[in-house]
Amino acid sequence: MAFFRSKTVNLLNLHYAIHGLALSGGGAFFAVYLLKSGISVPWVLATFAMILAGRFVVRPLVVPIAVRTGMRAIVIAGAVLTALAYPILAEVDGLGPALFALIAMAAVGDAFYWSGFHAYYAALGTHEHRGSEVGAREGLAALVGIVNPLVTGLILVTYGPRVAFGVTSAFLLLGTLPLLFTPDVVVPRQVEGAYRAALPGVKLFAADGWIGAGYLFVWEIALFVTLGESFVAFGGALALAALVGAVGGLVLGRLIDRGHGRKAVLYAIGALMVTILLRAAAPGHVALAVVANALGALVICLYMPTMMTAVYNQAKRSACTLRFHVATEGGWDAGGAAGCLIAALLAAAGVPLSVAMLLSLLGAGWSFVQLRRYYGEHPVVTEIAVDPLAQNAIVNLAEEA
Repeated sequence: MAFFRSKTVNLLNLHYAIHGLALSGGGAFFAVYLLKSGISVPWVLATFAMILAGRFVVRPLVVPIAVRTGMRAIVIAGAVLTALAYPILAEVDGLGPALFALIAMAAVGDAFYWSGFHAYYAALGTHEHRGSEVGAREGLAALVGIVNPLVTGLILVTYGPRVAFGVTSAFLLLGTLPLLFTPDVVVPRQVEGAYRAALPGVKLFAADGWIGAGYLFVWEIALFVTLGESFVAFGGALALAALVGAVGGLVLGRLIDRGHGRKAVLYAIGALMVTILLRAAAPGHVALAVVANALGALVICLYMPTMMTAVYNQAKRSACTLRFHVATEGGWDAGGAAGCLIAALLAAAGVPLSVAMLLSLLGAGWSFVQLRRYYGEHPVVTEIAVDPLAQNAIVNLAEEA
């Protein structure tokens, strides 16, 4: 498998796996712990809307800082700031100062980390193996997440939130170590038309954020309630889902690289829509909820390589991958915040959570149209497209070392 020959991509995937290990633990319990701490469903969803809105506001600061520090430092700083959010999460006890401190820290950490990571991955990955690289990354993240949700649920019950979320924070810090051995990427001070060129990616990510509001945030709450608000049962359901999805992304990623992107879109979005319908029907039905959650892990491994191959390749062809991803992540924030806010208002009005989950179908349909268009225009990878600014920066840094 040629895509495993890149030491840099392997290190990035190792970082992502460790980061994913943390997020499959404490990160997966973020919403349900807020609910268990006494915050109502509408306010939990409003909390996510505020975090995403905060990310949108903070994100423009990423580029001027990265111009001075380089892209790798942004990723590491984002991971560290994200790690600092989890000890605060452990102190949340209903609406109060701890919750608003959590919103602020999570917004800043996420804004830096995800903008930096996606741009870094786009710049350092290989165009012709992009689908396989992303597929391997998502499959590895699913694989390391098989045991951790169940372990985290047990730790929460046995030792409490400070220990459970402290472990999550430690893993997030540990995940920065592989990045110390990857090359840096210099961010140019001025680039013409970088944000305008990112518009297709912004549209894709806005749709994905809208999907995530119902498909991820609302669903986690619905699953937790259906499982009797048990941390252990919730962790067990997540562990089963990770087992189901561990190899799915690698298979579809290779399909994309062989020139079958439009077929991959059909599989991924089709599976996504079916799972949305199952999840909307699942609240109150334990067996169906567990099945729908397990299918969701497979959908992520199908959907993520399909979408991120298109986005990363567009980013690498752009004049500046960081500016591209700052713009696209802003689109995700806008779509996700809008979806979470609407879901919060619906929940406050007494509308069943299933309705908010069904709203994700609108985003899935829009993603289908955009991805089919992209893969219709780029059916087969015929040459490596390299961002000359990023490539020169990497070469210069290597020579200096």
